[in-house]
Amino acid sequence: MNRIYLDHNATTPADPEVVRAMLPYFSEKYGNASSIHFFGQQARNAVEEVRDSVARLIGAQYEEIYFTGGGTESDNLAVKGVCQAAKGKGNHIITSGIEHSAVLNTCRFLEGKGFEVTYLPVDEYGRVNPDDVRKAVRKTTVLITVMHANNEVGTIQPVAELGKIAQERDIPFHTDAVQSFGKLSVNAEKMNADLISVSGHKIHGPKGIGCIYIRKGIRIEPLMHGGHHEREKRAGTENVPGIIGLGKAAGLAAAKREEESLRLTGLREKLWNGIREKIPHVLLNGHPEERLPTTLNVSFRYIEGESIILNLDMEGVAASTGSACTSGSVEPSHVLSAMGVSPSLAQSSVRFSLGRYNTEEEMDRVLALLPGIVEKLRKMSPLYKGNK
Repeated sequence: MNRIYLDHNATTPADPEVVRAMLPYFSEKYGNASSIHFFGQQARNAVEEVRDSVARLIGAQYEEIYFTGGGTESDNLAVKGVCQAAKGKGNHIITSGIEHSAVLNTCRFLEGKGFEVTYLPVDEYGRVNPDDVRKAVRKTTVLITVMHANNEVGTIQPVAELGKIAQERDIPFHTDAVQSFGKLSVNAEKMNADLISVSGHKIHGPKGIGCIYIRKGIRIEPLMHGGHHEREKRAGTENVPGIIGLGKAAGLAAAKREEESLRLTGLREKLWNGIREKIPHVLLNGHPEERLPTTLNVSFRYIEGESIILNLDMEGVAASTGSACTSGSVEPSHVLSAMGVSPSLAQSSVRFSLGRYNTEEEMDRVLALLPGIVEKLRKMSPLYKGNK
């Protein structure tokens, strides 16, 4: 069976060029990047080359890039780190109700430590209103954190405007760019961002590696304590193979970004147009235009999205019902709920997320399989029988 993978927002297969770039750093160039001998300095030079290349990709200086264990760690470092460093100045955080759990659960943790959090509403497309941010700012606000693009519905936020609001009020602004980096333009200056989170495995790089941009002058407390690694912001021996892989993946994504954006948008629209032509009672979730080229989230009325996922999987097609980090939850998607989608429609949603190796032929195959699956499930649904 030739399987089709449409869950790239969860993770991506490592590009062969990335794997080749990493391999020497497991067994040939294996030095600890903190050692001062030849082997260590060989690793250190490679790490610093990646730091510089990633910095240039996002319009930063190389000393503003810090390597982490992934997007979740980067988000935690941004939110906890800035807030802990601001003790005595304030205790208020502004975020949105549709953030990734790495931000939301970190904010909830800080609520238990005496911080106050404003969870901004979003409109029906999942967009934050900048006026709501302005109104939410207090004298005690120490951080504004709003993601660049949503992992479930793909909606792109007006981060440059949000960052400007924060900048005018001298409040650090963090954006989680885990889903957008490599797919959209991510530029620290243009986005008015003080902190940006990035992950390797979302851009055909390895798992277990990420980085965070921290603008010079931003005060931040480290999460871990130990050695002097990453200029004392992130203790622990550097994951040199992972860093090399992140650098290679980021470079490949940047080189192909505009071309891939057009190609994937075409595949996404082909899939969506085919679904709404062949299947009645479907709803697009997310902004129709301001959306990641990779992401299509659809609600199929009267049936559960999980049932569709399982039936697709039996036919060799992998998709999801939302974020991989909330997989297994019986609750409706917090993103769709925040957008005003009813619980039944939220439970009927399926996320198709595309990547580098998807083809038109694969979209044709999905469109050949999906109508029959939906029809079969609806025939078993008492909700559908009562609403024909």
